[in-house]
Amino acid sequence: MIDLKQIFIDIETYSSVSLKDCGVYKYAESPDAELLLFGYSIDGAPVRVVKLAEGETIPADVLSALTDPDVTKWAHNASFERVFLSIWLYRHYPEYFKSYGSGDDTTGSYLDPRSWKCSMVWSAYMGLPLSLEQAGSVLKLSEQKLSEGRDLVRYFCSPCPATKSNGGRTRNLPEHAEEKWKRFVAYNKRDVEAEMGIIEKLRRFPVPDKIWEEYWLSEQINDRGILVDETLARNAIDIDKKVRELLLAKMQTLTGLENPNSAMQIKGWLAGKGIVTESIDKKAVAELLKTVPDDVAEVLTLRQRTARTSVKKYEKMIMTRCADGRIRGMYMFYGASRTGRWAGRFVQMQNLRQNHLPDLAEARTLVRNGDIGTLEILYDDIADVLSQLIRTAFIPKQGYRFVVSDFSAIEARVLSFVANEKWRIDAFREGKDIYCASASAMFHVPVEKHGRNADLRQRGKIAELALGYGGATGALKSMGALEQGLKESELQPLVDAWRQANPSITQLWWDIDKAAKNTIRLRTANKTHGLTFTYQSGMLFMILPSGRRLCYVKPRIEPNQYGGESISYMGTDSSKKCSRLETYGPKLVENAIQAISRDLFAAAMKRLSGSLICGHVHDEIIAEVPPNVTVESLCAEMGKTPEWISRLFLKADGYDCQFYKKD
Repeated sequence: MIDLKQIFIDIETYSSVSLKDCGVYKYAESPDAELLLFGYSIDGAPVRVVKLAEGETIPADVLSALTDPDVTKWAHNASFERVFLSIWLYRHYPEYFKSYGSGDDTTGSYLDPRSWKCSMVWSAYMGLPLSLEQAGSVLKLSEQKLSEGRDLVRYFCSPCPATKSNGGRTRNLPEHAEEKWKRFVAYNKRDVEAEMGIIEKLRRFPVPDKIWEEYWLSEQINDRGILVDETLARNAIDIDKKVRELLLAKMQTLTGLENPNSAMQIKGWLAGKGIVTESIDKKAVAELLKTVPDDVAEVLTLRQRTARTSVKKYEKMIMTRCADGRIRGMYMFYGASRTGRWAGRFVQMQNLRQNHLPDLAEARTLVRNGDIGTLEILYDDIADVLSQLIRTAFIPKQGYRFVVSDFSAIEARVLSFVANEKWRIDAFREGKDIYCASASAMFHVPVEKHGRNADLRQRGKIAELALGYGGATGALKSMGALEQGLKESELQPLVDAWRQANPSITQLWWDIDKAAKNTIRLRTANKTHGLTFTYQSGMLFMILPSGRRLCYVKPRIEPNQYGGESISYMGTDSSKKCSRLETYGPKLVENAIQAISRDLFAAAMKRLSGSLICGHVHDEIIAEVPPNVTVESLCAEMGKTPEWISRLFLKADGYDCQFYKKD
């Protein structure tokens, strides 16, 4: 028996299910899922590759280590290795498989994540790119990931089209391309070496134990999954198809066009009506509808309704659901490496349409029953109804219900606390509506939500959402200020009024900017507003009240386009490439506030870890609970303030439901 403490793993696999479209849970669950290569290193020894596709077998000691809680398993994007090996181990070596979780949980098919660690999480914690290749490049590893890997993975790990030249086969095996296979084995070996190289390079900057605990909890939530009402989802897809066909036929009748959904054809039809437009996107059509004749407005309205992608979410639900009807793996831990917040995957619960139907349950029943006739009688826009019902396709298992709890105005509370903006802190403690309070402070009159000067509340709301992190008129426009009735001439006065009403927040931006720049220039620690900046080994660190650190790689102070100076650092840009990014005080404040809010949310999830959390959206927890759990008890637990920020006043609200919805 080998006495091992750590094992570094990388696997190569095959499945006919698309990993990109469906995720690892559905991918690994496929009956034809197969483990091709198992690369590993025990305690940093030279890497070995077990070629299972050639009939080799994994040593018994290594199989035993996969479920040994005292052996740490490392991988890059370890979720993939852990989940795939869970199902593979259960199928082929059930005597080695060990699950975790209680009897009423739905995590029973997977290995306990608590003995797994992920070098991708470590990279994210350090503000590095998430991909093994890019992280290795930034760290200048001697053993870089092989760049030809994508082509090799595509060749061996996915089905191939049957052609005459390949004899009609639908899959490539080692014997079909022996030289490629040798390179594939080398690629697998190199990935383990690159993963080990990242860990060695970052050893001076360890990930705190509490971050690993959050990672394990996140993996548990992914393993648990959330149940989908398949009947509702499938009927929504079917109804949408029928409604689109009817709308398209009506548009064809009105326009005489073969395909009125074609942008080119509809532009030509509009031109024939004397209406010239460069675009027919949602925003352009909304403008056109203000001036065009009724017959044109009818066509454009119909086209807008057919252009909705309301059923895409339903289709994704069906595509990604596992055999037990639950969708798993929808959350990526530390997906936003700048703040550490979670990122959504697949159905993307973070951007679901809100529901405002007064008869939501009744509309849901009609769709679930496939009653398109009654829907047509009751609703003018069925596509809109389907869109509003997307949330309701998530349901608790039998005998349970959902309790949904979320923080009230969490970022605004944290921003007010860190800046010590006293009137805002008082407003939160007194339970006031922050949008009314903000408008009152800006315009020096009492503002009540449904009373005196109520019309000013919307301006307070727009200002609150747009201006807290240094935003100006452009931010107001992005928040829809002009569409909501504000005039261009009113925007700058609104910016000025908000900043004058919030002098401590405005000062916070520049105190943070000064502290960060001084740290980069002088390589000394600087503290302000409960945040500490330090410099170590070419890294700028922002230490949060929780003790967690945000990292800015290779920071510099450089001239900016406005004639001043900004901080730049190496990070992942919008095209997911590693490049030099620019930041400054207000942006650093945004990072800090969102990161602190994230830490508060993570602390709440830890406290509620026994409540069968099956989903979360921004600052909202969805728990699948038995009848004896109350909304009040869950909200009370969520609303507790951690000791590391004990003077912050938190508040959590909640409700229960038999299907997920926005209350």
